Amino acid sequence: MPNVPRWAVLATACAAVLTAVGGCSSDSAKNDDDQQAKGAKGASAASSAPSSAGSSAPSSAGSSAPSSAGSPAPSSGSSAASGRPPTGSPPSGTAPARSAPAGTAPAGSPRPPGGSIPVGPGPQPSYTVQQQPAAGSCHYRFTPAKEPLPDPACTPGATNPKVTRATLKTTICRSGYTAGIRPPTNITGREKTANAASYGYKGSLRDAEYDHLISLQLGGDPNDPRNLWVEPPSPGHKEGKGPNNPKDVVETRIKNAICSGKVDLVAAQQAIARDWTTALDVLGIPGKPAKGEATSDPDDDG
Repeated sequence: MPNVPRWAVLATACAAVLTAVGGCSSDSAKNDDDQQAKGAKGASAASSAPSSAGSSAPSSAGSSAPSSAGSPAPSSGSSAASGRPPTGSPPSGTAPARSAPAGTAPAGSPRPPGGSIPVGPGPQPSYTVQQQPAAGSCHYRFTPAKEPLPDPACTPGATNPKVTRATLKTTICRSGYTAGIRPPTNITGREKTANAASYGYKGSLRDAEYDHLISLQLGGDPNDPRNLWVEPPSPGHKEGKGPNNPKDVVETRIKNAICSGKVDLVAAQQAIARDWTTALDVLGIPGKPAKGEATSDPDDDG
């Protein structure tokens, strides 16, 4: 073996060591990078995959599928879970809205379903002028024979609570009863003017009657605005001659039938409120008065 200087031997050995170390270091770094890349891909896949507690798939506790009651089950972040009231719910302690008391009907309200008629306040020791429907808000109806009928939304009728099936003998079947409960003209005169505006009546008030739809002799309320209307003259009326109201004759005949036990009070009130021109036929009262039957009542003219 040739004589090689010691320094050359040392240099060769160092070079071999450096080469070996450098190669190992390079492979180790690549492996680390691969592991990091694999770890990153695994984390990304894990974050995009559904978990058992927070997935979009339905779960037994937090799904969007309908609950047994038919409404969506609240999620873990819903207002129900957080203890806050749902949007739109009233604050705690707020009283619920109240509906109008049963059995009450404001002036101008239509007749309730089923044919029942509002009950008025009844006779009063003294009367006050009652507010009428807004001007122009009421509209007359007319039969084929041109007889006038009121607007059922403004004038559905109202009954006198003192007149019942049990009190007939002491109320409408007693002579003088209606005269004692009639409001005075200083009250009804002002109401009549206002009601004419409600109905848009342009004729002479002298020729129109301020009429009780359910007359006092049939148990109508004396001064409930739901039971009073300005009734235009019937066909054949001569201007300036005052009211000519065949409705009054119909009412008296029905009252006679009630007091003789031939017609039921409530049925009579419903028939006259619906259409006074057909009430006699509806109640089965003969077309012509019986011999000696009164066709007018001095105590009641509407």
